[in-house]
Amino acid sequence: MQLSRRSLASLIAAASIGSRAVWAQTYPTRTVKIVVGFPPGGGVDLTARIIAQFLSERLGQPFVIENRPGAGSNLATETVVRAAPDGYTLLMFDAPPATNAASLYDKLAFDFARDIAPVAGIIRTAHVMVVNPAFPAKSLPELIAYAKTHPRELGIASYGAGTISQVAAALFMMMAGVEMVHVPYRGSAPALTDLLGGQVQVMFAALPSAIEFIRAGKLRALAVSTATPAEQLPSVPPVASAVPGFEASGWYGVGAPRGTPPEIIARLNREINAALADPTVRTRLADSGGAVLTGSPADLAELIGTETAKWDKLIRTANIKATE
Repeated sequence: MQLSRRSLASLIAAASIGSRAVWAQTYPTRTVKIVVGFPPGGGVDLTARIIAQFLSERLGQPFVIENRPGAGSNLATETVVRAAPDGYTLLMFDAPPATNAASLYDKLAFDFARDIAPVAGIIRTAHVMVVNPAFPAKSLPELIAYAKTHPRELGIASYGAGTISQVAAALFMMMAGVEMVHVPYRGSAPALTDLLGGQVQVMFAALPSAIEFIRAGKLRALAVSTATPAEQLPSVPPVASAVPGFEASGWYGVGAPRGTPPEIIARLNREINAALADPTVRTRLADSGGAVLTGSPADLAELIGTETAKWDKLIRTANIKATE
C-alpha cells in the first residue's frame, strides 16, 4: 500500500515527536551548565547552587555553576543565548535582565523575551536596606534625616548596573527626596564586602545574600523592600512605613536558549518544581530569605511580561540609567 505525501509527512512528524519524548526521558546524559551573571557568594549564585545540587542528585548528572558577572548580568544572558539549544546550558537569572535590560541599555545583542525560553520560577525575594552597625542611623527615618542633611555624602552600593538593588535605590532616593552616590559593583559579594568594611554606607541587598550578616550582627537591617515584613525578619519594617507606596521585590528564574525542545523544558520544569517541593530545599531557600515560586513555563513568561511593564514605566519616569 502506498502512502500519500500527507500521510508520510504525518508519520515522520509523529516519529520525530516520539524520538524527542524519548530524548527528554533520557535527558541529561552529560554535565549541564547553569550560567549565573554574578560572582560566587551572592543571592542568585547561592540559590543556583541549592537547585543544582538537588538536580545533580536526582538526575544522576552534574549540574555545575558557571559565574559570568558583568554588565548587569547581560554577559551571562548573551552566553546562554549563543549556546546550543539542547538543554545543556541554562541561565539562572533575577528579575532585571528579564524585565528591564532593554529599557536600561541602548544596544544589546539579544532580546530576552525572544531569545530566552522560560523554564521555571525559583523564588521571590525581598531586598533589605542594610547599613554597617557603626553608621549612626538606627532606623529608616534616621537614615532619611541624615541623608537630607548630608546630601551626596553617603554611598549607596548596588550589586550591578541595572539590577534590582540599583533601581530600588533610585526609586527610594526619588520617593524619599534624598541624594546619595550610587556605587555599582559586580555582584552582591564585593558590594557587601565594602559595606562591611565601611567603604560604602548603605545598600539594598538581596535577603538571601545579606541575612547571615544581619543575624550575626555584622549588618543592621533598617527596612525591607516588600510591601509587608519578610518572614525571616518579622521585626524589620517595610520601606513603605516611612516612604508610602514604595515596593521593589525581586525573583529568580531559570531559562534556556530559544529553540530548546519543549520536551526538555517540560522535563526541567517538572524536576525544578520537585526541588521546590522538597522539604530540605524549601528549608534552605527559606533560611536564605526566599519564598518558593512554583509554576509552569507559561507562568514564568506571564510574570516576566507583567514585571517588564512595571519596571519599564518606573525606569523612564525616574530616568534611571544603567551606569552613573
